[in-house]
Amino acid sequence: MAEKIFMIALSPTMEEGSILKWKKKVGDTVKMDDPLCEVETDKASMDYLSSQEGTLLAIVKEVGTGAKVGDTIAIIGNPGEDFAALVAEAAPVAKAAAAPPTAAAVAAAKSAAAAPATGHAAPADGGRIKSSPLARKLAADKGIDLAQVSGTGPDGRVVKADIDSYTPSAKASAGSSAGSFAAVSVGSSALNDDQVPVSRKRQTIAKRLGESLFTAPHFFLTLSIEMDNLLEARDRINAKRKEKVGLNPFILKFLAEALKRHQALNSSWEGEYIQNHSSVDLGIAVAQPDGLITPIVKNAGSKGILQIEAELKDLIDRARNGGLKPEEFTGATFTISNLGSFGIEEFTAIINPPGVAILALGATIKTPVVADDDSIVVRRIMKVTLSCDHRVVDGAVGAAFLTEFKRMVEDPYQVLL
Repeated sequence: MAEKIFMIALSPTMEEGSILKWKKKVGDTVKMDDPLCEVETDKASMDYLSSQEGTLLAIVKEVGTGAKVGDTIAIIGNPGEDFAALVAEAAPVAKAAAAPPTAAAVAAAKSAAAAPATGHAAPADGGRIKSSPLARKLAADKGIDLAQVSGTGPDGRVVKADIDSYTPSAKASAGSSAGSFAAVSVGSSALNDDQVPVSRKRQTIAKRLGESLFTAPHFFLTLSIEMDNLLEARDRINAKRKEKVGLNPFILKFLAEALKRHQALNSSWEGEYIQNHSSVDLGIAVAQPDGLITPIVKNAGSKGILQIEAELKDLIDRARNGGLKPEEFTGATFTISNLGSFGIEEFTAIINPPGVAILALGATIKTPVVADDDSIVVRRIMKVTLSCDHRVVDGAVGAAFLTEFKRMVEDPYQVLL
């Protein structure tokens, strides 16, 4: 029996998603848990796994269109079934025949869908190539000339899937490496007057952080932390290892230990009550082309530095490739944002609701410091700024937590006490 396939919430906060790519075409057999399509949610791009089996009879939502949770995106059933009534109910017009398909029609649809596209991206007014912002960014990063890419989006628009699947033709690849370099330079630096569509993720970031900044009364605490002892301890560990340990696992471990001793910072504002959390689940802000995502190291307080290092590497790699599951980037009890690798010395971050604090980490910089004997010494200093929600965290509480974290970083062996 033919049935509608509804858009489901692929993340806890998702209200609407956009179809980025159909992985099945009309006439294809669909099995349970087969990837049906790729959907851009408010958090990331992920596969929609089918919960039904049968033949894909109709695609209701085309690539590039939005679908609210509960909207019909496709119809699955048996070949030859009459699904016209379901198509009519699922306006707008679906990508399917108005009459029930015959076996020959299904075969023709499969053949047509399998045929490779031969055209290239359609130019927009003014000669610019129609493309999504994410597609332009990926093309620039990979040195791909958008004019050589066949666009599968609406009106020939180049989308992310086209860049991911692009293989240079003999003509396009015959040029020297200097041609590729030029494509990167132009794509990454050329100014334009484009109107950039706002992605679902960017809409959610704007909504949530706007609400956070203007609803939660923020206050900020900044400390300068001497990093020399921690960096030396890390160097001693790395001298005995082939796989080098980064700085972030130490930071996360010390934060987890400090949060164990300061419950207020490891809680969330729920309006009618404050929810304490017994597990320290640390979120790390990671940049993606269309916004931020926050992979989470769960229960970091019970894990050692090497285990945190392994988990963190895997999470960040998959975050950059859009491979995280919803439970791996939602529900952090505390968040860290690190711009030190960009040379940023000090900044403030907006709290990620419903959390009540976020820690901003700056660059570690050699700095002249007045020692206890009034001599001038050079120390490696990192400035950190804690953003607190004053509805939950008072100034003295935030200061005590940040001081505890500073003490651990400056004397790493104190963590063992």
